[in-house]
Amino acid sequence: MSEATAQGRGRSVAAHGALGAAAAVLYVFLWATAFVPSRVLARDTPPLWILTIRFTIAGAILLLIAGALRLPIPRDGRSWLRLFALGLGGNAIYLGLNYLALKHLSAGMGSIIASTNPLILALLAPWLLREPLTLRKVTGLVLGFGGVVLAMHARAGTQSARLQDVLLAATGVLAFVFSNILYKRMVDRPHPLVLNGAQLLCAGIALVLPALALEGAPHFVWTPPVVWSLAYLIVVISVGASMLWFWILQHGEASRVSAYFFLTPAFGLLLAAALLGEQLTPTDGVALLIIATGLWLAARS
Repeated sequence: MSEATAQGRGRSVAAHGALGAAAAVLYVFLWATAFVPSRVLARDTPPLWILTIRFTIAGAILLLIAGALRLPIPRDGRSWLRLFALGLGGNAIYLGLNYLALKHLSAGMGSIIASTNPLILALLAPWLLREPLTLRKVTGLVLGFGGVVLAMHARAGTQSARLQDVLLAATGVLAFVFSNILYKRMVDRPHPLVLNGAQLLCAGIALVLPALALEGAPHFVWTPPVVWSLAYLIVVISVGASMLWFWILQHGEASRVSAYFFLTPAFGLLLAAALLGEQLTPTDGVALLIIATGLWLAARS
């Protein structure tokens, strides 16, 4: 191989690595931005009904895209039952409980609690996925959860981190983790685009009865913040981030997402402060550093 060819390949590898890193950081950033519009919707609309609308529209769009690309869509009941279970845990219960919590819980605190899902997964993996719990993972778990407790302590006595809201959000994260475990155990998985569209549509269907029972008939006041928040969550998060995730999977960059996931609570707190005026304290900086270190250790073990 000539020196020029080797240099050319080296530049190509470096460019691909930079693109993969940029895609991973963008995905994590988009994931974190969801908490600001989610706080708006949870505060100003019936949360379960607005989630039903979001999931149904986003799922239908993704399945239409999958159909246009001629991707195979499952036709047997067993596959759809699994997709329904994924949508139930990964979206309906997870975001349903989070939206109920976000009526009072701050968006920044919501993003911190949600970022613990890889820590909880690492804690359950030895029993449910037969993955070893190493010393590094244990250290990451202790640090991560310690940072969450510190962030909660900094908000003690305020309405932005009431214990009942934190427990609601944490229960939602636990449902999300079990949905991930179910996904990891699936042998025959549909195309990622089909899977995401189908489980979103199933999540929308699953929320209809709870929304009717808890919130009655749907009623909305379509203010500009509500409209823009819903549009952002459907187009940018549920559809756009899903397409980006598909690109990441296709290019073998999924491992980078977990490597950068420690940025999520920082993005969430800063965006909530900038866009919603939520207060930051000096303790938050210490808590973020502890959480980020814990997530980094757990993800890289």
